[in-house]
Amino acid sequence: MILDSIFGSKGLGGFIKKQFIDVIQWENPEPDVLMWRFPIRDQEIQNGAALIVRDSQSALFVDEGSIADLFEVGTHSLITQNLPLLTNLKNWSKLFESPFKSDVYFFNMRQQLSKRWGTAQPVTIRDQDFGAVSVRSYGMYSFRIADPAMFFRQVTGVCEEYRSERLEEQIRNLAVTNLATAFGTADISFIDMAANQLKLSEQMTKLLQPAFAALGLQLESFTVESITLPENLQKQMEERIGMGIVGDLGRYTQYQTAQAIPKAAENEGGIAGIGAGLAAGMGIAGSMNAALNPNFAQAQPQATSTADEHTVKLAQLKSMLEQNLISQNDYDAAKAEIIKKITS
Repeated sequence: MILDSIFGSKGLGGFIKKQFIDVIQWENPEPDVLMWRFPIRDQEIQNGAALIVRDSQSALFVDEGSIADLFEVGTHSLITQNLPLLTNLKNWSKLFESPFKSDVYFFNMRQQLSKRWGTAQPVTIRDQDFGAVSVRSYGMYSFRIADPAMFFRQVTGVCEEYRSERLEEQIRNLAVTNLATAFGTADISFIDMAANQLKLSEQMTKLLQPAFAALGLQLESFTVESITLPENLQKQMEERIGMGIVGDLGRYTQYQTAQAIPKAAENEGGIAGIGAGLAAGMGIAGSMNAALNPNFAQAQPQATSTADEHTVKLAQLKSMLEQNLISQNDYDAAKAEIIKKITS
């Protein structure tokens, strides 16, 4: 009765169980928890207690902020032979027989997969074609804890638990800091980066691995999934690509006109507008091509005259259709033949 009044309904056995710990383990870790401190509170670890370290875990003993012994996977009996660093810190000159107190931290050694990174603000890089440009980029990375003691010193410190989300901002800053360097050393122009993202990813991985190692981490993979320019620079790049695709401006003008004629022929006055636009377009194209190729000047008048002739024929066909002089089928067949000649 007296003991029950002192120790509660659980009695003396409950008191002893509460005060002394004989099994230390991390049973059900959440995937995103990188470090977890075993809840000792006011309890003490029993001499000979069992430390159970499961697969993909490590356990670290820390005494008053000083890192002591690290345990890998397995079941360990906590005696002085298994705790050489802690024995030295506590100045145990002989086998200890009484309980002791020390913090025990478990670390999740599994690979942290599919973490995302990205640039919150554009990063200025120097490009061999466009000069200094601002880009945005994003991708994914994977990592694992490689050195629990280093990770404890550099990242977590003495806290109850540490989740991967607290580390993401720091890793994102590392990525952005090294992004400009990676672009510069990859020797790839921006216009070719979409086809060389693998090379850029490898360059980023090489640059970031030492920074991860300094935190006690191992960078398993780092991928660059997208690189984009600001809207105004993107438009300039698309125009530049378009000019490269067009090549002969005269043929490009003919093609554009051929695409527009069927729609214009459906509206009154449309063919006349196309004719005027074609003549002007062919004139501009001729001037530009003549500047680049002197031989083009001799062929240009004939090309313009031929285009005008086809335009007149289309206008006549449209007029004949409207006066019911020809059928719709005859009109469509003749129009297709003329368009074929324009684009050939």
